[in-house]
Amino acid sequence: MEKVFDCAILGAGPSGLSASLILGRSRRSVALFDNGTNRNRVTQETHGFLTRDGVRPEEFRNLALADLEKYPSVHFFKETVLQVTRQTTDERFKIVTSEGHEYFAEKIILATGIQENHPQIPEIGQYYGKSLFSCPYCDGWELRDQPLIVIAENEEAAYHMGKKIQHWSRDLVVATNGYQIAPHIESDLKEKGITVITESIERLVGEEGYLEKVVFASGLEINRKGGFIVSSHYRPNQFAESLGCDIQKNGEIVTDGFTRTTQKSIYVAGENTQTAPSSLLLTAAEGNKAAVAVNTDLIEERF
Repeated sequence: MEKVFDCAILGAGPSGLSASLILGRSRRSVALFDNGTNRNRVTQETHGFLTRDGVRPEEFRNLALADLEKYPSVHFFKETVLQVTRQTTDERFKIVTSEGHEYFAEKIILATGIQENHPQIPEIGQYYGKSLFSCPYCDGWELRDQPLIVIAENEEAAYHMGKKIQHWSRDLVVATNGYQIAPHIESDLKEKGITVITESIERLVGEEGYLEKVVFASGLEINRKGGFIVSSHYRPNQFAESLGCDIQKNGEIVTDGFTRTTQKSIYVAGENTQTAPSSLLLTAAEGNKAAVAVNTDLIEERF
């Protein structure tokens, strides 16, 4: 007879791990899936999580998995989920993985996170997570008062990040990588002492991921120690779409405010919800909320 889990959780980032912990403590059987592609895996340290400020992502994950080992009903599978379907016979979910295994669950939490599309600059990925970052609340302190660059390929992002990053460093260049910005925005930034360069970036120069200078198409070179980039984001899978969840035009999955999607027994947590970056602390909190919603619904359905 096939085992049916109370809940399957797709993604063992902070939201999925948090949800697993709460459900384990709620005496629910959980299947937690992850394939090690978490967005923050490239960074050296994560910040802003109370009692774990500066922890390496791998260490944070291992500590969380160690917490889950205390709860025998929580099962962790290092497998890539390929397909999730709802069975018409009993409305349970069938999960198929790349290893050819099949699992079944009454509830699903989508917590697979998001991935990034960086600006089109050669080898920018080598610097991301070491000297180029996306969030000043996560990494601004370590770069404070150093010569920094903001790379943003549209004027709204350039203006927003320029204003924000200047709080951490007054030695700041905003580079748009060939995209033009409105004269009044460029003027406003320059009046605040921020240099604006709109020509294309030819390459980044540094060693082992640590930025030293930025070279532009004209041959202009500027020395920089690090900075921030504005990337676009996307979901790495189509689970929400294939399961029929309503999604807004901006990419946000529609919920009731308590992580329940428009499809019964499907919940969403973490960055996957809005296709936008968030912090470790906030995504973990959303995992907690999703777990409570799942447990509440199971109680109501089985009482």
